[in-house]
Amino acid sequence: MKNFLSLQDFSTEQLQELLDLSIQLKKLYKSGGRDLCLAGKALAMLFEKVSLRTRVSFQVAMSDLGGTALYLKPEDIGIIGKREPAKDMARVFSRYVDGIMARTFSHETLLELAKWATVPVINALSDWSHPCQAMADMMTILEHFGRLKGLTLAYVGDGNNVARSLAEACAKFGLRFQIASPKGYMLDEKTISEVEQTRPGTVFLTNDPLQAVRNADVIYTDTWISMGQEAEREKRIADFQGFQVNADLLAKAPPHARIMHCLPAYRGFEITDDVAESKNSIIFDQAENRLHFQRALLKKLLSNPADK
Repeated sequence: MKNFLSLQDFSTEQLQELLDLSIQLKKLYKSGGRDLCLAGKALAMLFEKVSLRTRVSFQVAMSDLGGTALYLKPEDIGIIGKREPAKDMARVFSRYVDGIMARTFSHETLLELAKWATVPVINALSDWSHPCQAMADMMTILEHFGRLKGLTLAYVGDGNNVARSLAEACAKFGLRFQIASPKGYMLDEKTISEVEQTRPGTVFLTNDPLQAVRNADVIYTDTWISMGQEAEREKRIADFQGFQVNADLLAKAPPHARIMHCLPAYRGFEITDDVAESKNSIIFDQAENRLHFQRALLKKLLSNPADK
């Protein structure tokens, strides 16, 4: 495991090892313990998009492990590849730091950084995928249900980067992925084909949210308007009518179904406030687990072999 760009790059065993390490380190830090395996190490955090959870969780995780995180704002680096080629940045950073974390608009930027860097590159979000989020989500579901295999995750909304990584995670860990999206916003055929090759029967697609949530253990949603899609705001709001996660939709789901959202949540649009704040909501558990998973990921990628 040199880089962490997509869940499709790894076996179930490799990903399970990361989950196990995440849980182990969470217990350690919750009990007041410390693992300073990254003392003297530095992580460059490249941001083309603004961030709250990604920035804070990676920075705290790096600090927790004894290392240093360098936050580079969008105005510091510009659009990677515009001001300076990604291949040049990758080679310069490789001589300064021990790892590169990048939150980019284009997934191709991450692939280019990884191609030229001699240190690990982490996908902290791209237009194609969000693997750190999906792994934190799997950790959260595991904590609440005691298992992953055999559960059903219903995703209601845009077939976007988060949905794509969730579908990949479900295939790796044995969950059923039922996704309801409006026509024109459904998960792409390439992803579905790859996920079905990993585990046939993982994905069920529908244009009916009621059908998706009917037997769901987890109901997940995300913003209808991601960064970079602001010009489509009014069209998207109109197109996603009927896809809100609200009390009426939950009434059609099993009473034990947990509610998830990767945040930021635009309450009154993709989710209502009463659902986000309900007793079945585990939204802030999953937000917290970004820290715990990424702590494990950094230890795995950046620590010396004897410390892993």
